[in-house]
Amino acid sequence: MSDSRHPDQDPAPAPHPLDTRTRNRNRALLVTILLLFFGSMLVAGALRFSGWMPEGRKNHGTLLEPPVDLREVVPSLVDGGEYHWNPDERIWRIAVAPPADCGTGCGALAEQLDTVWRLFGKDADRVHVLWVCGSTGCLPPDGAPRPRTLQLLQPEPRLHGALSAAPTADEGAAHAPSVYVIDPNGFVILRYPPGFDSVELRADMVKLLKLI
Repeated sequence: MSDSRHPDQDPAPAPHPLDTRTRNRNRALLVTILLLFFGSMLVAGALRFSGWMPEGRKNHGTLLEPPVDLREVVPSLVDGGEYHWNPDERIWRIAVAPPADCGTGCGALAEQLDTVWRLFGKDADRVHVLWVCGSTGCLPPDGAPRPRTLQLLQPEPRLHGALSAAPTADEGAAHAPSVYVIDPNGFVILRYPPGFDSVELRADMVKLLKLI
């Protein structure tokens, strides 16, 4: 086969290899990018497993690990009927199981929870307050404020057991109940000890309401 090139045409010049300085600079840039990418992942993972979280993402309540699964529990309402979790409704719950003789503590707690509930504003109807009580001694006293979404429940054993952890020595009097947060699916996820700060409960709930 004949050569189709013109006799006066010079052969195409061979590509110039990268000089050593340029090649080293490119390699250094690639290594830097890899270190920045994978290094940040490693640091984030190490911080996550050490328990550190950015200040804005920390929860004030105690995270229950594992969460208590109440999905199969169907509590009974004090006035009759059943209370179902209904995950599709995206309802969060603030739950409390006062002791049988909580006395004036029930009134103070009812007022505290009512204040927290009202501060949710337009999202208030997406938060039910579950009050688990089997006797008149643990009900909110007459005249105590009650959230519109308050649900009075019978103390079904599994539900009452999940919400009646005994306070430790530094958590106040035995008659002061803990408060819990239950997610829309029926998992108890957060606990607030007796004497908790209602501001902290509200802050956690505001963040949770944005999730679902």
